[in-house]
Amino acid sequence: MKTLIIVPAYNEELNIKKTIEDITKQTNYDYIIINDCSKDKTKKVCEENNFDCLSLPINYGLTSGIQVGMKYANQKGYDIAIQFDGDGQHSAKYLKDLVEQIENKECNIAIGSRFVEEKKPKSMRMLGSMLISLVIKITTFQTIKDPTSGMRAYDKTAIQEFINNASLTPEPDTLVYMLKKKMKIKEVQVKMQEREFGESYLKPMQAAKYMINMFFSIIFIRAITRGKK
Repeated sequence: MKTLIIVPAYNEELNIKKTIEDITKQTNYDYIIINDCSKDKTKKVCEENNFDCLSLPINYGLTSGIQVGMKYANQKGYDIAIQFDGDGQHSAKYLKDLVEQIENKECNIAIGSRFVEEKKPKSMRMLGSMLISLVIKITTFQTIKDPTSGMRAYDKTAIQEFINNASLTPEPDTLVYMLKKKMKIKEVQVKMQEREFGESYLKPMQAAKYMINMFFSIIFIRAITRGKK
């Protein structure tokens, strides 16, 4: 199946080259960087290395970056679109495993999960993930062990949902939406590493707001989504 890796990037000048080199060494899939109007030299690094890149005119945010990538995948006729962070925390060697799940029709969405075979560490950082998993279980009766993973592969049906619904995000609430739409989700064990350069956009206050927004969206918006008839 024709596969595209979507790499959203904002201020990743120190990480993006390593990320793309990992993709090109480990896979034969196409990729597209969505440069979200970075304030640093991300665009310059992409141009100097002739990376496939779309640069947005203003900073729209991660959701819009993924939406643009999904539209690009749809227009170019890709069968599978993979969400893959540009901060160097993901390893492209696992992408084949995700793609195989979709190619074998095991699922519509394959998640690169840290916790299929391993337990979540007991930390404040993982508390949020556990709570989101619990809310997803309550609203859908299905278990997603790593709902915040930013490594996901989507089939054509899931891509179309992004095209037709601009409110969909690359976040846990969209997994609830997809489950309500009768799509099958499967998790594949992967390992991730800590960001080498730069900082996560989720600082303590932002993380708290993120959790509140996710709970609200899952419980009061996504949970009432109607499935396909």
